[in-house]
Amino acid sequence: MRLEPALNGGLRKSIVCAALAVVATAGVAQQGAGTSAAPTKAETRITKDQAKELFRSVDEILGFVSKDTGLPIEHPVKRKMISREEVNKYLKQKFNEDEGTKRLERSEIVLKKFGLLDRDFHLQSFLVTLLTEQIAGFYDNKTKTVSLLDWIQPEEQKPVLAHELTHALQDQKVGLTKWSDVETPGIARDVQEDNRHIQTDEAETAREAVAEGQAMVSFVDYTLKPAGKTLLDAPELLDRFKDAAADTSGSPVLARAPLLLQESLLFPYSEGLSFEDAVLTKAGRAAAFAGTLENPPSSSFEILHPVAYMSHAPVPVLRLPDLHPLLDAEYTPYDVGVMGELDVRILTELFGGQEMSKAITPAWDGGVYYAVQRKSAVTAEARTSTASLGLLYYARWKSAAAARAFLRMYAAELPRQYSGVVRRDKDEANASEQIYSTNEGDVLLSISGDNVYVGEGFPLALSRTLRDRVAEAQSSGPIEQAAGSPAMMPLHDPALALSRTLSSFGMMKAAMLQRYTFVQRD
Repeated sequence: MRLEPALNGGLRKSIVCAALAVVATAGVAQQGAGTSAAPTKAETRITKDQAKELFRSVDEILGFVSKDTGLPIEHPVKRKMISREEVNKYLKQKFNEDEGTKRLERSEIVLKKFGLLDRDFHLQSFLVTLLTEQIAGFYDNKTKTVSLLDWIQPEEQKPVLAHELTHALQDQKVGLTKWSDVETPGIARDVQEDNRHIQTDEAETAREAVAEGQAMVSFVDYTLKPAGKTLLDAPELLDRFKDAAADTSGSPVLARAPLLLQESLLFPYSEGLSFEDAVLTKAGRAAAFAGTLENPPSSSFEILHPVAYMSHAPVPVLRLPDLHPLLDAEYTPYDVGVMGELDVRILTELFGGQEMSKAITPAWDGGVYYAVQRKSAVTAEARTSTASLGLLYYARWKSAAAARAFLRMYAAELPRQYSGVVRRDKDEANASEQIYSTNEGDVLLSISGDNVYVGEGFPLALSRTLRDRVAEAQSSGPIEQAAGSPAMMPLHDPALALSRTLSSFGMMKAAMLQRYTFVQRD
């Protein structure tokens, strides 16, 4: 699962680039100009001579990036200088026109139902504020143009250009728009579509981490250039760069963002950098750049565990049975997907704190969720309320102890998500069940060995039936694996490849945030 439109491509410290520059310049490179992290009290425009010099530097930096990554230059990259006002106009236009906006709205209510966002949080307006305040440069896949910003000094923009020109070379090699857009579009309407969504749910997140991780390597290497070093020569710097990337203290907007946004925005940059560094160190430059573009990972699990990616370890994915006969009379399909390791890391940290997250997340062994909306929710207000949703979440853990710990943590969080929470011990069939009444309907928590079921908003009898059907599907159905490209899909549906190529955005996944590199402002 991910914050579709603007997040899950990850959410990060703008940020990242500016912060990383601080580390590099202070510790190694001696970039005299300082960084864009330095607040600009009175915004000034660069001069004509500076603009000419910056335009000329694009080709020099492109050559550096090509040599650093091994990605060939197929043709020159178009460039243009734009103002802050033009950037803001561009961002707002993207929000209004992008299919990702619709997905953002859909994701928002599900994320709130999960408790990952507060009920009264306005996601889209927050993201617009974040983007318009923080943006420092970007490469546009559609126009094949890198934009230079007229309010940032040339020496501050050059490391950012190394980052963005890496995207330009990626685009020339694989076509980033098509390459990034691999998920099944639209709302799943039957069990076949449900499981296709599940198989590809995290593919875009993983590819985003590859794209941004590669660009971060270029950024770091360009920053280290004056010292005659690269990340490969100085592996001890990786943790310092990651720490800087995770530090939101210099970004007021991101610092007050919900944990979900912070983690999701930072993920492709910080974890993508670690992933690329691991592949670069173990398998070399060709494998880290051209190789991961040609054979990208398919899940956040592989990004977090690059050894699993390099050893071709299968990424198991839970499957859903056909729930439509049970639900479609009263409910409309709303959303379906994977609760991947990244999602679990965020959820457990939010619900139980960092120590709990560190203890439980490594025991994650798969998870799926399915959301439906009551057909009785006909008004706009009702349809945007979490009370209109029924949500099931089925999680598998590597041990029964981890499953019990997760269940305790989740149950303890219910009073924060709902009002009127009352446990109904008398309705519980046995010790494996916890049943609650809430202001949004019944909640059933259930454990069986190393599996946990969560049903929220469904009548108790229906929730038990859903639980039993999902559990039975894991034991009787074929083993599924995450899929990132048509060639990897275990389902031989000729329509699948086409549907993937037509899949829509994701600010987060599709490319709004991902294509941007941020810089903090005062």
